[in-house]
Parts: sequence; structure tokens; C-alpha cells
Amino acid sequence: TGISRVFGLLRDVTIADRFGAGGMYDAFLIAFFLPVFLRQLLAEGALSTAFIPVYTEALVTDEEAERFANNVLSLLLILFPIVVALGILLAPYYLPFLASGFSPEKIDLSIHLARILFPFIALVGFAAIFMGILNAHHRFFSAALAPVCFNLGMIAGALLLAPFFSVRPIYGLALGALLGGAGQLLFQVPALLRTGFRFRFTLRPLHPGIRVMGQLMIPALFGLAVTQINLLVDNKIASYLGDGGISSLQYAMRLFQLPLGVFGVSIATALLPRFSTAWAKGERDRFSAHLVDGISTSAFILLPAMVGLYAIGPDLIRLLFEHGSFTIADSLRTANALTFYLAGILPYGLVYILTRAFYAMGRTRVPLVASSCAVAANVAFDLLLVGPMREGGLALSTSIAGGVNAMILALFLWRQIPLTVSLLVQWGKIIIGTGIVFVVAWATRQAVGGIWMPVFLPTLAGGASYLLYSWKSGLLTLIKTGQGRLE
Repeated sequence: TGISRVFGLLRDVTIADRFGAGGMYDAFLIAFFLPVFLRQLLAEGALSTAFIPVYTEALVTDEEAERFANNVLSLLLILFPIVVALGILLAPYYLPFLASGFSPEKIDLSIHLARILFPFIALVGFAAIFMGILNAHHRFFSAALAPVCFNLGMIAGALLLAPFFSVRPIYGLALGALLGGAGQLLFQVPALLRTGFRFRFTLRPLHPGIRVMGQLMIPALFGLAVTQINLLVDNKIASYLGDGGISSLQYAMRLFQLPLGVFGVSIATALLPRFSTAWAKGERDRFSAHLVDGISTSAFILLPAMVGLYAIGPDLIRLLFEHGSFTIADSLRTANALTFYLAGILPYGLVYILTRAFYAMGRTRVPLVASSCAVAANVAFDLLLVGPMREGGLALSTSIAGGVNAMILALFLWRQIPLTVSLLVQWGKIIIGTGIVFVVAWATRQAVGGIWMPVFLPTLAGGASYLLYSWKSGLLTLIKTGQGRLE
């Protein structure tokens, strides 16, 4: 996942150089919104999250796991062509709603881009099921590395395909997204074959596994849908902030998601099949141990990452993006948004873990309630803060919504989190170490100048001080061994 995120960062650097934070990239992001939204619902979100527990239980109980997976894939072969056709035909109707602040020319561009991009949902939908099968077999590498192919496709689209479209080079980026989606799907096939899985068209919509997965998916669909409403509302409001409003939020969100995606998603992805196996076997203590390990490890990594990015954020944006079509004004808008996104790093990391714990338990209504409350908080603070803070207000609203979501999930799951004295000491040490990282990184930043040094020296100094502190205080040993999680 780390490798994938590095290539994702290179993708964003390439897009920033080619298109900047302007109207053309705004139109692309709005056109790509619904395919990405459906990816969360019908692919990497509710579908794979509901698929893994059912498939894992079939493996544990020696049921016909392969037949169940073939059944799911066969149903998707029928569903996705219908979804793609509707997305293409209805683009002139839903895009003006998504970006009501766009000019007619930007709306027209968005419609054309959406018609190119919509097959992406089918490609990543099948890729998500392949990922679920691999994860259930505890094979994570190929599935985690597959998004590298998507990023390479986007980079190729920006650099190689865009020049063929002299008037609207953004079309090349859209074709690159499709190319990358196909690569993400095909890259997993060799690893899938090594598990022994073979696809055979099997259509049994009343199969017991399909019914169970459907029961898990329905609340999850609503939960993820209301979560995506946050982004929809942010984009809709940002469309009134002029050219670059949506783009600057997107660039800031990418940097915000870098540590979250590398570590938060990786930890949660690895935990879901372990949660599912422990719960299916009735091993409640093991389930709690996995949960506590996930929370502690997330805090150990994400809190220092948060304060480190806060110390070097504006310098990092200038280093990565401020060249080509990306201007100084774009840097300032992006840095403003990033500053307020950072408060949400740990809450969203915890949401990934806690939500998967509920899915493994079959309690999908709780994440729905939590995400609904988070949406309400996001919309309220969006409207309250966008006037005085512009993009920064929208970013801060997103962070507040993540905090609301995490607190509600933790409240409903507190019985599964045994708060021992040694565990509280461990979390206290993480907080102290985080403070050390901020002081060292900030002081180093103030002492150096230039373009590269204000990014690399504070990062090295902050990281080294945290590792030294973690080693000397025994925190590193506690995290590695999981000591103190249960007594």
C-alpha cells in the first residue's frame, strides 16, 4: 500500500503540473465523482466488506466458498453493464446537480468526461471481489499493490495521451483512468489463480450466501452513501468558489490521505478477515485483542504523521505541486485546506477499524447511525464555516465529521475495548512521543531554508526522534508485541 500511495503521489504531481488547480481539473473531478461514489457502494466499500465475512465463514466451515464467489461474480456480470449504461445516458441530468455553481461550459465538459469514465466502475468492481478473495486467504500483497496500475494509467493519461487532445487535453486523463482500472483488475489475476480459484458462470441469486451478503450490504450501502454525501456537499459548495475550488480541496485531501491510506487502510484491511475469523469461531477475547492492537497501532503511526504534516505542510505543497500549471495562489489555497484536514487523520483511521469490526460482527446498523450523524455535522459546519474560511471551512467540517463518526462507533463498541492500566500508559506514551515529533519538526523547519530542506530535514529529524523515544521508553516493544492489551 505504501508503494501504491507513492505512485498516487506521483500521479497527483503529474496532474498538478499538467492541469494545475483550475476549471478543467474541476470538471474532471466532478465527472469522476459518481463512478468513485459507486465504487465505494458497489465495489471496494459495501460489496467487498460484506463479501469477505461470508466468504471467510465458508472457508472456515468448509462450505463451497468458490461456488459462492462465482455466484457473486456472475451476478455482477449482469449488474455492471446496466449501471454503466445508466451512468452514460443520465449524465446530462445528474451533473448539473452535482456542480450547480459551474458555468455551462464546465458542465458540458463534465458530461463528456463522465461518459468516458463510467466504465471504470465495472473494472474496479470486479477488482474488489478479487481483492476480497485474496484477503480472505490472507494474501494481501497483490491486492494492495494493484492500485499502482491505476496510478500508472493516470500518469500515462496525463503525459502520453493528453497531448493527442489539443483542445481538451483532460480527455487523455480520463482515458488513462480507464486504462489504470483495467490494470488494477488484471494485475490480481495471477495471485487469484494461485489460490486455486477458477471462475465458472454460476447464477443462483437465492443462494444462502447471497442472501446473507445482501443483508450485510443493505445497511452498509446506506452507511457508505451518507458518508459520500459529505464529499458531494463539499464539492457542490466548492463549485461556487470559482475555478480551482474543488481542485485545491482534492490536492489537500490527497496529502491528508497519504498516511491514512498507507497505514490506516492497511491496518483495517488486514484486520477485517481476522475479525471475521475470530467472531465466526466465537473467540471473543481474540476479537478484542485484534481490535485493541488496531487502535494502538493506528494511534502510534497516525498521530505523529498528523503533527509532522502540520509542521511541513505548506513547504511540502510547494515542493510537490508548485510548478507547471500550478501557481502560488493554488499552493496557498491547498495549504489552507490541508491545515484543517489534518485534525481528522486519527478519527478517520479509527473509523476504518471500528467499522470493519462491526461488519465482522454483523452489526451494520451502528455504522449507519454513526455516519448519518457525521453527515449532519458536516453539512451544518460546511454552511457555517464556508463563508469566513472558504476551502479551510469545508476541510475543517470534514475533520469534525470524522470525529463525530469515531466517537459514536467507539461508544457502541466500548465493551470490546478493555481499558487496562498498561494500555492507558501505552496511549499516554504515544501522546508524549507525538509532542516530541512536533517540537523537533517545527524547530528544524524554522532553522533551514530553500525548497527541499524544509521538507526533508524536519521529516528525518522528527522521525528519528520518535523512533529513539519509542525505543528508549519501551513503546516500540509494546506496539510490536501487543503487551498490555488484555490482562
